[in-house]
Amino acid sequence: MSFLDKFFGPTYAKELKEIQPLVTTINSLEEEKAKLTDEELKNSLIPLKEQVTDNASLDALLPEVFALVRESAKRTMQMRHYDVQLIGGVILHKGKITEMRTGEGKTLMATLPATLNALTGKGVHIVTVNDYLARRDAVWMGQIFAAVGLSVGIINHSESFLYDETHIEKDEERDEEGSYKVVYEFLRPCTRQEAYAADITYGTNSEFGFDYLRDNIEYEADRLRQPYHAYAIVDEIDSILIDEARTPLIISAPATDTENLYPTFAAIAAKLNKDEHFSVDEKLKSATLNDTGIEVAEKMLGVDNIYTDKGIRYVHHLETAVRAKALFTRDKEYVVREGEVVIVDEFTGRLQPGRRWSEGLHQAVEAKEGVAIQKESKTFASITYQNYFRMYDKLSGMTGTAITSQEEFFTVYDLEVIPVPTNREVQRDDKNDLIYQNESGKFKAIIEKVKTVHETGQPILIGTASIESNERLAQALDQAGVKHEMLNAKNHER
Repeated sequence: MSFLDKFFGPTYAKELKEIQPLVTTINSLEEEKAKLTDEELKNSLIPLKEQVTDNASLDALLPEVFALVRESAKRTMQMRHYDVQLIGGVILHKGKITEMRTGEGKTLMATLPATLNALTGKGVHIVTVNDYLARRDAVWMGQIFAAVGLSVGIINHSESFLYDETHIEKDEERDEEGSYKVVYEFLRPCTRQEAYAADITYGTNSEFGFDYLRDNIEYEADRLRQPYHAYAIVDEIDSILIDEARTPLIISAPATDTENLYPTFAAIAAKLNKDEHFSVDEKLKSATLNDTGIEVAEKMLGVDNIYTDKGIRYVHHLETAVRAKALFTRDKEYVVREGEVVIVDEFTGRLQPGRRWSEGLHQAVEAKEGVAIQKESKTFASITYQNYFRMYDKLSGMTGTAITSQEEFFTVYDLEVIPVPTNREVQRDDKNDLIYQNESGKFKAIIEKVKTVHETGQPILIGTASIESNERLAQALDQAGVKHEMLNAKNHER
């Protein structure tokens, strides 16, 4: 046992021990709830909502609600919440982060605190990392919520839905096995306002954030989308609140036409070399021109002093063009698709169509790649994920890896992290890292490992840091005659 385990162990044990009596109470109600008819189950939350309106505390109603949700899951999905999921649900309700291993059922666990907090009538937001998961989880868990009389809304990038068991959309174009069908067949298109008016609303972190910004630039009250920020449950909370915490969400509109200087400065940047004309700080994502670089630029522009002759706008253009050249690599930070520069999300590896870098950087990259340069934009509203999620009255989250970031969670968000034990003993063997001197040595070792694992018939997943290294490894596997599928932002839809 490490020093940290000794230090933190009793704290977690104390938390879990305090929750155990609640789990015992919930279990004692199981038999009673099993006797309810489907109609009684569907109406079971109505008197509880009235109690909350009359100032009853949610904590007092927790065992009753959790027992009802467990019964609903058993009837609709033949899934029964394990005791460890009940523990995780209590931790989420208390406004803390629960760390649960992958495969322990975080999606199912979230139905417990979501139902309890929906009794306030202020809506619960369940935050997922992409649109597909928002739809999938809403349809999957929607059965449980519907069986206890709760409504479910879904916020996607370009559309909104309500979960509706009577709405079945048949689409012959979807795959023969119908594996995508479930994501749509119970979803009825609706307005943004209707999706937010539901008891539970699923959506991505960016859509919740952008809808808040849109509300801030509306002129009419009846067009507002988010009436409350009462309670949010964030899936993969470390990815959203730590890794992407300072990512700004920006709503902008095209600025008035300006002189198009981007191709000129892209041509200048192409002639400049790293170290000789400019230095790069990878950590700060900055590129700084030295005197030699500035002299080359002034010569190409035909001016004696760019700072006095042309002013700050030209200096900004020059610095942005150099930054686009030095720090933004094709197939890593972005891809060029159908004549457009599309950003690749550095955390998920997925394409982000419609999202653009600000302050002329996107235009500088477009000029570098020789594609059509779109108009510059003017920022109307902006917020970071950190500031957005701190607005909620109560915030909780779940992930498989929160302990490593517990200090940041507590300092920045005042959130505690409680690890929940697995339902069964962990069978997985976590090996130590292997470090190689260079990429070719690492690739050779990977190929040997893949060949060995292939012989056993076991599938193997290899993760890389960028599309570029993804493609280099795929090439190495091809040359070694190893059959494989490559998945990255360029082909993730397939």
